[in-house]
Amino acid sequence: MPPVKTAAGAATHAVHCGDCGLHDICLVEGLSPTELDRLTGMVSTRRRIKRGEPLFRAGDRFDAVYPIRLGFFKTRVTSDDGREQVTGFPMPGDILGFDAISAAAFQCDAIALEDAEVCVVPFEKLESLTREFNGLQRQLHRVLSREIVRDQGVMMLLGTMRAEQRIATFVLNLSQRFAQRGFSPREFILRMTREEIGNYLGLKLETVSRTFSKLQDDGLITVEQKRLRIDEPSRLREVAGAVCAPE
Repeated sequence: MPPVKTAAGAATHAVHCGDCGLHDICLVEGLSPTELDRLTGMVSTRRRIKRGEPLFRAGDRFDAVYPIRLGFFKTRVTSDDGREQVTGFPMPGDILGFDAISAAAFQCDAIALEDAEVCVVPFEKLESLTREFNGLQRQLHRVLSREIVRDQGVMMLLGTMRAEQRIATFVLNLSQRFAQRGFSPREFILRMTREEIGNYLGLKLETVSRTFSKLQDDGLITVEQKRLRIDEPSRLREVAGAVCAPE
């Protein structure tokens, strides 16, 4: 089916959930064939977002959630005096928009860090379908629980760890998330800037750069521009300590 243009100018395409390679971490995990067919009928489009463009902004009306098919995003909130705080780096398999349910408006900006593609899942239809199919309801609860656990992990990351522990945990978290999606857990591209990493972890840019350099000098990682390789996973875990990285 040829793409069409939305009001925002983003191309959309027909989608079939059965063709997606992210079953194990998205809404379709564990669904019966009947439930999968119904969900597929509800998810009618994909939306493409170019690098640097918003999928949505804080205050926009909430009417859908967005499972990510391709590309990295950053989510951020902005204070009244204009200060920005990065709150996460969603990647394929993550779902954007659940924080908007209570207020019926998005609570953050979601900005594409590279050309990206999301599925558009109308929330009213999703909510109705969960009342009909227990399997989908259970999976939705698992996804929401995963969001809570992730938030708790970030709070521990910011509240109790030294700079070196924060960077090590951040790298291990990315490694774990790439592995869950079938990619290499040892070598990957950092789609976010050092400044964005520092903002997320509560560290100054100089501290982030210095810590990456120290971990590389110690032989734990190799960093070449945006490409990162974990050379000593067990030693990196020792640096991070016994704290589990948020998924």
